[in-house]
Order: sequence, then structure tokens, then C-alpha cells
Amino acid sequence: MPHVLVVEDDLATASEIEAALTDHGFTVRSVANGRDGLLSALGETFDAIVLDRMLPGTMDGLALLTALRTAGIETPVLILSALGALDERVRGLRAGGDDYLTKPFEFIELTARLDALMRRRAPAEQAQDRQNRLKVGSLELDLLKRTVRRGERVIDLLPREYALLEHLVRHAGQVVTRTMLFEAVWNYSYDERTNVIEVHIGRLRRKVDVDGEELMIHTVRGAGYVLRAPE
Repeated sequence: MPHVLVVEDDLATASEIEAALTDHGFTVRSVANGRDGLLSALGETFDAIVLDRMLPGTMDGLALLTALRTAGIETPVLILSALGALDERVRGLRAGGDDYLTKPFEFIELTARLDALMRRRAPAEQAQDRQNRLKVGSLELDLLKRTVRRGERVIDLLPREYALLEHLVRHAGQVVTRTMLFEAVWNYSYDERTNVIEVHIGRLRRKVDVDGEELMIHTVRGAGYVLRAPE
């Protein structure tokens, strides 16, 4: 269910917007000034923000919008304003707004514009999510959270084990030599007298390939290792 922040100082208008959005299937948080809007946006995750242009106090709508974008909050913002002149609409969009709706407006148009903003945002978020995840079969690495799952099972790894697995996953289906692993994970040249690779691969395999699961980490005799999804 989409979660929308409404920043509107006129209580009657805010109440009508909240009712319309709730009827449309959104959950809504309403605040009446720029400071509370900023605190809400920093403290919660919203799918869209409905922002009144003319807010009371030192932080009007454009100041709030600038603060949001400066803080790295990219939530789509629909600006509401009685200022309908072209230069005002341009100012709002250049400040970081995604759409501009002039008062008075019909609520059916408000909900339609919010739907459109969230539809445009979804493919970009999905693409970003794909960039932040590596997946081979049921094995998935979240590169931002540095977490690992195999199916529904969470795999707890030490930092070196995670780096080792990440390198294998990035080269899934390819034979990775011991020399390559040393250079990528340990940042120094491979010494044939050490068994550190074997030790870490053994620990990693016991965590990734538990009893009853098909093997994903395979030893290629005389060459190195390969990670591949079970057929």
C-alpha cells in the first residue's frame, strides 16, 4: 500500500486530501509546516510527497524541497500551489519537484498524478535494486547490506568469507584460480606453501552448501574453484 506524506497548512484542504488519498488506497501522514515535513521525510520512507508551495514560517515549500534533495531524499514530490504562473511552475520543478498541480484542483487528478509519479519511479528503483544484488540460482547477495541468503535461509559470513563468496558469484560458471582469489580477496600474490584458500573455501562451503542442498561451490582439480547454480 503506497505511503504518502502530505505537507499542507490549511487544515480543511489537508483533511480533504487525506480522505481522497485514503479512499484511493494510500496510507497518509499529514503535517502542517515545512519543519515537520522535513522531520517526517527524514524519519520515514514515503512513496510520494504532496507539498503545498505556500507554507508558513521560515521553511516554505521550495525551501523544504531544496532541503529534501540536499539530504539525498529522492521521493517523488507533487507541488500544490495557487501560484499558477509559468515562472512559478518552472521554479518549483527546478527546485526538485516532479510535478506541479495548480489550486483549485480535482482530487481525481491528484490521485492520477500520484499514480503516474510512482509508476515512473518503480522501473528506476527496480534497476537500482538489481545493481545492488548478485544472484545465482537461489543464492543471493545484497551488496549494500552485505547479507547472503540461499532461498529462505540466511547465511552468516565473516568479512573474508563474504569477499570470497562475492568474487565467486561475480564469476559464476567460470573457474577461479587460487592466484585470482589471493589477488582479489587478500590483495597479495599466491604462495603455494599456504593452505589459506583451502581453509576458507572449506568454511564457506559448509555454510553455503549445507546437508540436503545441492552443491554450488565445486573444486576443479589442479585449477581452482567454480560456483554454479544446481541444474
